[in-house]
This record gives sequence, structure tokens and C-alpha cells, in this order.
Amino acid sequence: MAYHSGFVTLIGRPNVGKSTLLNRLVGTKLSIVSEKPQTTRNVIRGVVFRPDGQIVFLDTPGLHQPKSALERFMVQAAQKTLDDVDVVVWMTDATMHSGDQDREIASLLAAVHTPVLLAVNKIDAVSKGEVVVALDRYTALYPFTAVYPISATRGDGVDALLDDLFERMPEGPPYFPEGTVTDLPESVLVAEIIREKILQLTHAEVPHAVAVVVEEMAERTPQHPEKPPYLEVRATIYVERESQKQIVIGKNGQMLRKIGTEARQELEALLGIHLFLSLWVKVREEWRNRPSALRAFGFTEE
Repeated sequence: MAYHSGFVTLIGRPNVGKSTLLNRLVGTKLSIVSEKPQTTRNVIRGVVFRPDGQIVFLDTPGLHQPKSALERFMVQAAQKTLDDVDVVVWMTDATMHSGDQDREIASLLAAVHTPVLLAVNKIDAVSKGEVVVALDRYTALYPFTAVYPISATRGDGVDALLDDLFERMPEGPPYFPEGTVTDLPESVLVAEIIREKILQLTHAEVPHAVAVVVEEMAERTPQHPEKPPYLEVRATIYVERESQKQIVIGKNGQMLRKIGTEARQELEALLGIHLFLSLWVKVREEWRNRPSALRAFGFTEE
């Protein structure tokens, strides 16, 4: 039996559900999810296996008009995935009206020579008639190879989309060993989960101004032989203003403790090891527009 493998990029506007779809496809949480726009900042790779092949999915930052150096990096990272993949999946949201951003994406895809599939997400949130209207809106913008109404949250239509994608993969060797779900380093996953809790628990301008850097992560063996090993993590949360720092810390440190507790609980479940998590908050003014800060925080071209 011939083996087929390839790359698929998920692109679209912010908040259309790309990260939710990736997590469902790989069967575990790789990309953080939030109602806040521009949650995904880097390209996240997730691997899906079948007996006769594998697909490497690329979850990309939402395409939008950038307002900072960080956002320019995010948009460029998403656009670059179009060059070296076998299939593009343009994800849209059935609850959103198409607009200038979608027309710009259609224009961007005009130069793409690989198959482009449309996945209209969140069909569980609208009527069947509204799904048809959404499909008509987007098929008028671009000549898609195939169209799939889906619900990334419930899984409706996802298997059919995945079957189609596997059929389009070229013959070739596997890119990752069996059982690999991502090439994402654990330190990055830890930082992203911490950032997700900040996104979920804080409001106003704070979420967009936050970066998380894992300073130290090491497995420790307790002195008492009957106690299991644990993972010691020390991470720094960076914000741009002193007022934001106070929000993240909260009154008497309550917010920071809540962020740490929720992050620790989820990471212990994901990593399967007890965690000792220390969080610090620092101000680095205007870091989103400082090239040196972007490099230090891992926003660099591959």
C-alpha cells in the first residue's frame, strides 16, 4: 500500500475557529482558544495519522490589517504557509458577514496554484438557510475546489473534510514518526497555556499586550523516594504598562494566583506530570513594536 503525506494550511480571519479545528483533528489541545481576536500568534503544527498516510496541519494567525510589528509578523507568518503546502483550507464563520478582509484573502489566494477548500465553520450556531447564504457569499469570492460546512466544536462535517484532504495528499514518506502530534516544544506549549488563561481571565487592553516567556523548565526528583517526579516551571509574563501589570497581578495577587492555578491544572492534565509553577510579571514598554523584544519573545522568521 502506497503511503501518502503532505501539508495543509488553515487560513482565515481571526476568530473563525482554526485552532478549534486543529485541536479536534489531532485529538488533543495544541492551539489555545479564546474569544479574543488574534489569539494565535505563531504557526502551530499538528499531525494527523492514518494507516496509509499522514497530514501535517498548520494553524495560522488570523489574517487582518496589522497595527503593530507583532501583528505584521503574524500576518506574514500566515501568508508564508501558502507557498509550500499541498492544500489550503480557507476557514470562514457562518455567523460573520463577508467583508473587505475576505476579499483581500481571495485576492491573496489568486496567486495560489494548489487546491483551495472552503470550510464554513459554526454551522451549529445558525439556521440551514443561513448556512446556504454563507456558502453562496464565499463561493462568489473564489472558485473553490470543494466546499464543506462544518462545526469544529461539535465535529459536524469534519470527517468528510479530513477524508477529502487525505485523498489529495501526494505519495511520499512520513514527515513525523507515528504517534507524534506536534513539533511544538513543551516550553512553548506551557507559555501558550499560561497566555490563554490571561486571555480568558482579563479584559480591556491587557490580552493583546501580554507575552509569556518560560525562563526555566526542568523535571525534579523529590528527596522523598515515595513521591513522584514533578516539573518545575518558572515563567515571566510581560506587559507594556504598569497599569496592565497591576491588572494581571490583581488585588493582593489574587488574579495572578488564579492564572497560575488554572494553567497548572490544565498543564498537569496535558503533560501527565505534577507541576510546580512560578509566575512573575514585568513591564516591557511597547514590546509589540520593538524588534529586539519580538526576537527575545520568539517572534522570529524560521
